[in-house]
Amino acid sequence: MATIIYTHTDEAPMLATHSLLPIIEAFARAAGVDVETRDISLAGRILAAFSDRLPPEQQVRDALAELGALAKKPEANIIKLPNISASIPQLKAAVKELQGLGFALPDYPDSPANADEEEVKARYDSVKGSAVNPVLREGNSDRRAPIAVKNYARKNPHRMGQWSISSATEVTTMGANDFKSNEKSIVLDKADTLQIRLRSRDGETIVLKESLPVLEGEVVDGTFMSVAALEEFIANEIARAKEKDVLFSVHLKATMMKVSDPIIFGHVVRVFFQDVFDKFGSQLQAAGLSPNDGLGTIFNALDEGEVEDGAQIRKAFDDAIAAGPRLSMVDSDRGITNLHVPSDVIIDASMPAMIRNGGKLWGPSGEEDDTIAVIPDSSYAGVYQAVIEDCQANGALDPRTMGTVPNVGLMAQKAEEYGSHDKTFEIPADGTVEVVNEAGEVLMSHEVQAGDIWRACQTKDEPIRDWVKLAVTRARLSSTPAVFWLDPERAHDAALIEKVEKYLPQHDTEGLSISILDPVEAAKLSVARMRDGLDTISVTGNVLRDYNTDLFPILELGTSAKMLSVVPLMNGGGLFETGAGGSAPKHVQQLLKENYLRWDSLGEFLALAESLRHLSRFDNNPRAQILASALDEATEMVLSEGKSPARKLGQIDNRSSHMWLAVYWAQAMANQTEDADLARAFAPVAIALRENADKINDELIAVQGHPADIGGYYRPNPEKTSAVMRPSSTLNQIIDQLRK
Repeated sequence: MATIIYTHTDEAPMLATHSLLPIIEAFARAAGVDVETRDISLAGRILAAFSDRLPPEQQVRDALAELGALAKKPEANIIKLPNISASIPQLKAAVKELQGLGFALPDYPDSPANADEEEVKARYDSVKGSAVNPVLREGNSDRRAPIAVKNYARKNPHRMGQWSISSATEVTTMGANDFKSNEKSIVLDKADTLQIRLRSRDGETIVLKESLPVLEGEVVDGTFMSVAALEEFIANEIARAKEKDVLFSVHLKATMMKVSDPIIFGHVVRVFFQDVFDKFGSQLQAAGLSPNDGLGTIFNALDEGEVEDGAQIRKAFDDAIAAGPRLSMVDSDRGITNLHVPSDVIIDASMPAMIRNGGKLWGPSGEEDDTIAVIPDSSYAGVYQAVIEDCQANGALDPRTMGTVPNVGLMAQKAEEYGSHDKTFEIPADGTVEVVNEAGEVLMSHEVQAGDIWRACQTKDEPIRDWVKLAVTRARLSSTPAVFWLDPERAHDAALIEKVEKYLPQHDTEGLSISILDPVEAAKLSVARMRDGLDTISVTGNVLRDYNTDLFPILELGTSAKMLSVVPLMNGGGLFETGAGGSAPKHVQQLLKENYLRWDSLGEFLALAESLRHLSRFDNNPRAQILASALDEATEMVLSEGKSPARKLGQIDNRSSHMWLAVYWAQAMANQTEDADLARAFAPVAIALRENADKINDELIAVQGHPADIGGYYRPNPEKTSAVMRPSSTLNQIIDQLRK
């Protein structure tokens, strides 16, 4: 039987899986398709990392490593749901919960004191941040809004905030002494092994990365951000926000860029509260508190009496907040600021939401106001500023008429993994960072100071070739202009431009519009075309892939979770991602409080249909194609009939939406004429679901309004979670009968 791997992840998508997966398994089994799960949740990854230290009954398989190996095989067919890209506070919380469940895991050592603690930290670091995606993404990204979703958005436009020509919102960025301005890039003419080292001012050589294997034709970059320049820039922007009486907000990616951006975040916190850290820094450090972890961790420790002079220090923080510019808030009701938790500061979610909201964020009193949006590194900050300036000049975009900006993203084989932990370093001493080949030749170097953030990244030649091919393929299939977002003034992009210009002539581009523009000009062109109702494919590197596949869908559709995200794997398999959205912790909070889950599984519906289509071609299974076509029909019905999750009690939530999908899917299967046996098999199911739809819906809504117990957050109890997410005995009986 052909197999689809459906990943078990975290938070809202994990909860939804307990409701949706039984339906998927039942329908797929009838078409000769087996659906298996693999646990790549944060808790599952932690346990796998320490499995050898646990007793046999607690050991778990390394599902992520298994899927990474599978992704390199032609038979790969993986549906990947969003997972937690863990910050240090999230990682520590997950470890604490697992310890409470009886798993003898060591604490996370912030400052390892011996070899064992170094190993423990390395194991934990292997699962923090965006640890999953680089392993599974053995192909480049094809993300777009499905026609049915785009048409629905045009007929049912989401709310767009109004822009004013007097809007004071702006993006500010360093522009000098940052990653973009200091970048150097080389293209290897043969395979080699590189070393990254620091030659300190006192003559000591510190090896930062002992061995970095590279392939012929590979692009290798090195750059750094000056911390002195960063802190001066932040101090200036804090003063400007105070002077202009607008909100101060910082926008980073402390999950994907899991070493560089938490450090940058920490400097923002330190500069904002400079007087507090100057006076009380030793007490905070003695308590193991770092500004990199945010105000939330610090405030919790102060409020719980874990720090000497805690009450006095907390007052000093409160006084500094009152004296400074108004901080942008993540949750003003709970007092959670933009500086509380690094993983709350996700640029690809926060900036599009601000633009959609007329350039406004929320202040301490719940007020909406303009903001100085601080994006320290200038690599892509100009993209957001270009969109803001367009809206200030022309007003809000109109979802009823605007075009779309699909994306072809370079990400295969860890391409452009900027700021990831294995090649990003906080420099320990003044000196020179050198990248050296096996022959001892220095290929690039940077003069740095202690505390500067130095990073390298690799982009292999084969993924670049595949990226160019995919761009041409998508331009041809959709008859849409494609624009490579590459800046000739930036070292890395200049190297890629040479390769793009080399590989494009190897494809049939006759009649196609394919161009290369720097990201700011590409953004301006794309937004202008959107206003005219025209589509433009953005062909980007890895970071802009992440940013653009939130920016444009949030403006077009109101959310990035409704995107179709296909990764044609380079060895012939398929990876199908369920939208660009995160794992929605606020949705989980609502479920725990009132047994209502507003997570929209549309991304799962879309990914499953593509997975079934891929399987039908690979396995020559026409029934999988029939199942996919029927699922498309059912998904359109869910949208057109208003059966997507609402937001408040007493309405359709995630579970009811799944029920209606099953109703429409069974009906489409019973009505299709390609396979009479399948039609007969689904006919009684369709009748049972339709006749009991109102009863099932009543059973699902009846459980709302009370706290829900799932037995844990990072590793919930499966039985309790299934009971919460499958509360309709009528629906369960119909679906479970089909699964037999």
